[in-house]
Amino acid sequence: MVVASHRAGFFFTLLTCLVQSAPGHAESLGNLAQYPPQGRDLTITTASDGMPTIEPSEISLLSGHYYRLNIHCPDVQDDFTGWRIEMPELLRNGHLRLVTVGDIEVHLQGLSFNAIECDEVGSAHVSFVPIKPGTYPLYVGNVPSALGRPIGEAGIQQNGKFVLGRFIVE
Repeated sequence: MVVASHRAGFFFTLLTCLVQSAPGHAESLGNLAQYPPQGRDLTITTASDGMPTIEPSEISLLSGHYYRLNIHCPDVQDDFTGWRIEMPELLRNGHLRLVTVGDIEVHLQGLSFNAIECDEVGSAHVSFVPIKPGTYPLYVGNVPSALGRPIGEAGIQQNGKFVLGRFIVE
């Protein structure tokens, strides 16, 4: 019994060493959601031709840093003039911590969501840690129901008005 236990301990130690020395192995630099998060603002407005505009259209982030994306919708009038914001690839390659709309906070532990819809003037906040470097699309377009599509339908509304931005994670 002592020999079997000793062998198991040896193999566990060997496996741990192999995993830690494997190419691409990275260790955490501590608490990846260290408060306070770095703020990044994204403002979505409506141009005179009815198209959405986003400012900035490109947001640079660093992998492993904690961010709060502040999404502002200052000129939305109703459900039919509202905008849907989607960033699924960024969220799939990050760790989502908190979503705030008004005074309501939704505390998450890595779960994701499909979209945020701005159908009235206000702001939403998404706190997250991007994990994997890359370039990820940001979609802002019509709320699906404004186009006669099912409520909550994901993806680009081809018959609607939309604009694409991007997140660059280094």
